[in-house]
Amino acid sequence: MALRIAVMKERAPGESRVALTPETAKKFAALGATVAIEQGAGLGASITDDAYREAGAEVGTSADVISGADIVLGVQAPDPTQLTGAKPGAWVAATFDPFRNGELVAAYAAAGLEALSMEFMPRITRAQSMDVLSSQSNLAGYKAVLTTANTYGRAFPMMMTAAGTVQAAKVFVMGVGVAGLQAIATAKRLGAQVSATDVRSATREQIQSLGAKPIFVENVAGIEGEGSGGYATEMSEEYQKAQAELVSAHIAKQDIVITTALIPGRPAPRLISDGQIATMKPGSVIFDLAVAQGGNVEGSVPDQTVEKHGVKIVGYANTANHLAADASALFARNLYNFLSAFWDKETGRPVLDEEIGDAVRLTKDNKVVNSRLAG
Repeated sequence: MALRIAVMKERAPGESRVALTPETAKKFAALGATVAIEQGAGLGASITDDAYREAGAEVGTSADVISGADIVLGVQAPDPTQLTGAKPGAWVAATFDPFRNGELVAAYAAAGLEALSMEFMPRITRAQSMDVLSSQSNLAGYKAVLTTANTYGRAFPMMMTAAGTVQAAKVFVMGVGVAGLQAIATAKRLGAQVSATDVRSATREQIQSLGAKPIFVENVAGIEGEGSGGYATEMSEEYQKAQAELVSAHIAKQDIVITTALIPGRPAPRLISDGQIATMKPGSVIFDLAVAQGGNVEGSVPDQTVEKHGVKIVGYANTANHLAADASALFARNLYNFLSAFWDKETGRPVLDEEIGDAVRLTKDNKVVNSRLAG
């Protein structure tokens, strides 16, 4: 009997993305799988039920779709109570936010489901095409710049007109991961004067390659800041102090600041204090991409525009969701790339290896099995 892959409509408040597109439905069918999706699941991403039917997917109620499912795909992991009817030990590949959602992970273990957390995908070359954090962060960095451009009451590029010259906006990006690099590139394309900083000295060349100016603390130990898999780690106290002084002086001259710093499993580091906001020019805009993880900016609130000292602070709880169609297309491809890479033609199902399987697997056989969640 063919492997059954089920996709439900996302239940998280405000979530418009979907974990399957007609493109990936066709590809899964070509592997020999049966694909079923809940009616209306794609509407938030501008995908009709008919588009899924034309791609060969079954469209039905959530109960019909889940019934007998071997694998469930999601953007945000559903509550396990909604998965009644799936096969015992069914895989659920989605984002779980495991460090903050311990109860959900425990509930998956209790339900006998195998939770596969896409955020735990290792940062290795062969897993790049499976990495949902990178694909969604790329769009988030782009959207952050467009949102600040829209909020900022002036133009981004330098404009020379008969009535005089409009100066280019000064944009400062803090944190040069995937989101930060895309923010730099987008701000440059819009004609802004761009600078950027990061605790990892290795990013200096990346910043320069995009035509932006690197702002770095020199001659202080602790600048490496490289964590496992290229993620930032916490900095030394001396470095933090030097960084704060340098950044304070720089922020005061900026029109737009975009913060993107996250540390896996910890609250987002505080990069901008209320005192620093007070030094900025009235009319400036800050976008806090880490607002949902506690925020890089003092006083930022998810999905609200906060004004402090004449500076607007913006941040979305789910930035990629504001580009739901593209975000869904990339997320769905990440999931397809993940499962198809391990597809065993003889059994007609994926068989995970240790390197990636053990990294993403949270629960199995009624137990929490991921070493990163131990204790």
